[in-house]
Amino acid sequence: QVQLLESGGGLVQAGGSLRLSCSASGRTFSRDGMGWFRQAPGKEREFVAAIKWGGDSTYYSDSVKGRFTISRVNAENTMYLQMNSLKPEDTAVYYCAASPRGSYFNKDGYDYWGQGTQVTVSS
Repeated sequence: QVQLLESGGGLVQAGGSLRLSCSASGRTFSRDGMGWFRQAPGKEREFVAAIKWGGDSTYYSDSVKGRFTISRVNAENTMYLQMNSLKPEDTAVYYCAASPRGSYFNKDGYDYWGQGTQVTVSS
């Protein structure tokens, strides 16, 4: 059974940092793109960041560019999202996803999803 498991969420003050992890099991994703999305209450799930299988190409939404860093360790089947300079508007459930079909930015194209981890940034 393929499973993506996020961890590392929590409550942090504005300006603080968190590091999210996404651990995959059941199959290797070393040849697949992976991404992070987030969903705030009452809002659509939105793209945050994505990374190609080799880790040499990364993509970010404008709202997190320069503050968040996506990375992966294929040998560990794990992806990370380092989040710095957090803002209250970053508050959301963060989801990892794998195996995009087509655009990395389109949530509907991903085959696998984690259950999400809550990130809350207080002002």
